[in-house]
Amino acid sequence: MTYGSQTSASPEAPDVAQILRANRLALARLMAVRLLITGILVAVPVAIARVTGTNSFFLVLPIPVGVCAFILTVYRALYGVRVSQCARVLRDYPMEFHPRVLKKRERWTQYGNVFEVRVTTRGQHGAPLMLAVNAAGRRRWPEGVEERGAWLAGDLPFGGVLVVPGSNAMLFLKPADWDKTERKREEAGAERLARAQRAKLTRRTKYAVMMRS
Repeated sequence: MTYGSQTSASPEAPDVAQILRANRLALARLMAVRLLITGILVAVPVAIARVTGTNSFFLVLPIPVGVCAFILTVYRALYGVRVSQCARVLRDYPMEFHPRVLKKRERWTQYGNVFEVRVTTRGQHGAPLMLAVNAAGRRRWPEGVEERGAWLAGDLPFGGVLVVPGSNAMLFLKPADWDKTERKREEAGAERLARAQRAKLTRRTKYAVMMRS
């Protein structure tokens, strides 16, 4: 059983395959739009220069802007996208409903917005403060999650995935203070540890500049 699981009546569980498809499609759209903008910034000035034979500063200026946009898009894909990590977690953990998800704070980074959240369960205390990022790279906080609760797959001292009922919103979670939750991981037992290892949740999120202080 995962840390702090919810055993009371809960709404119908979402379709995991459908949630993953929706988030992969959202990610593809986001990357396509960014690459399209990058292509326009680079290709249009080059085409105009060839047609008109001019090389003015203002005509060349969009090109480095487009190159910078491309570099930021690559970094965003590397550091701000968690769909594949969420897929691993959802493969190894069942989803359990938690009626209270509280957003404590929100921080903007160039890779995406980082949310500090607490996933609580009635009758249990000591739920760790978690950092959450939108799996598909969106920046906004999912609407209605604090009123409706959310589905959790994972083990909070290690990390997990949060899915909002009635939507395709999916958030990747890691403990806000990895060192502080070390004792809970050491006390987890062999079965929980093995599952976390299969889901690749046993280490700090290595390529997560956006989730560091």
